[in-house]
Parts: sequence; structure tokens; C-alpha cells
Amino acid sequence: MAFHEVRLPARLAFGSTGGVERRTEIVTLGSGFERRSTPWAHGRRRYLIGANLRSLDDMATLTAFFEARLGRLYGFRFRDFADFKSCLPGGTITPADQSLGLGDGARTTFELSKRYGEGEEAVTRRIHKPVEGTVRIAVDAVELEPEAFDVNTATGVVTLEAAPTADAPVTAGYEFDVPVRFDTDRIEVTLESFAAGRMAAAPLIEVRV
Repeated sequence: MAFHEVRLPARLAFGSTGGVERRTEIVTLGSGFERRSTPWAHGRRRYLIGANLRSLDDMATLTAFFEARLGRLYGFRFRDFADFKSCLPGGTITPADQSLGLGDGARTTFELSKRYGEGEEAVTRRIHKPVEGTVRIAVDAVELEPEAFDVNTATGVVTLEAAPTADAPVTAGYEFDVPVRFDTDRIEVTLESFAAGRMAAAPLIEVRV
């Protein structure tokens, strides 16, 4: 996949709007009952950025970032300030935030993930773009030293130096970015004065990686 491991500068995201979307197909039967289904196993995020920018310098920075991604061609990292931690946005990351699975005495690789909801209805989201230096890992409730594991920040795969014993819970805490791309091939700027302007909102869409 065409992807650049670079994050959109945070100041360009201030005032952004967006969130998760689902695709639900609804068929209304002759009886009035509905049959609902979805072709998507996971939600997809969409955002609008740039509409609150007024500085010509910031607009030029966003335009340069857009040009470097060749419009919609290359994906990049985006920090969703409403959902960028393994815990709540205002919480403190701990190595017990999210379950990664159980040890079996041989397995050393685990995929970062985040759970939404409780019980059987909960949804698990794979985390592919953890932020370097933020990942904390624990095995059987004991936190590992940073040198005891390796994190691939491009895929979200954690490799432990030693395989956890059978049934030992492996947990993690981390910050993460959302892999996105521009969902437009055009950036529009309106000049309002010599030092200020207005930019049309630029849409971003999450990409599957």
C-alpha cells in the first residue's frame, strides 16, 4: 500500500470534525419488519480538516503536506484527539489497558488492538500505527522492560524477547495514530487579507492497512 509514515502536524488538525462511520444495509419486509446486515466488519473514520485555518503560513503548510502526498495517492498518519490512546483521552496509559491475548509457551508476536464496548457485543479494532516510544507491555500483570520487546510502529506487531508461559495474559497500553489519506485531489484557499485567508475543509478517510 502507498503510505508515508509521517503524521499531519497537530496544529493543522485543530478545529477538525469527524468520527467513525458504519455501513448498514436495511431491507424493509412486506410485514413491516426490517432485515439489517453489514458488509463491514469494522468501522471507518472520516474527518474534515483545514476549515478553521486563517494563517496563510498554516495554509501553505497544509498545501505542502497535501502536495507531498500527491493528493489522494499516499496515506499518512493522523492523530484523532478524541481517540488516540489505549485508555480514555484524558486518562493515563497503563500496560494493563488492552488485552492482546494469552501466552502458549511458544508464541512471541502479538498484535496491538483496542476493544470497544463490553461483553459479547464488544468490537475489537486492530491498531496498526502505534506511536513510537509510547507502548507499554505486561505479561501476567508484570510490566516488561522496554528492551524485552520490540514494536513495529508501521504494523502494530509486538515481538517479545521471550514467549509468555501458557495462559499468561499479555496486555498493552499505547498511543496511536489513524492511517488516513486525503479524500480529495483539490485544495482551495481564499485570500481575505495580506496576512489571512480561508480554506475549504479538506476531507480525510481512514485506509485499511
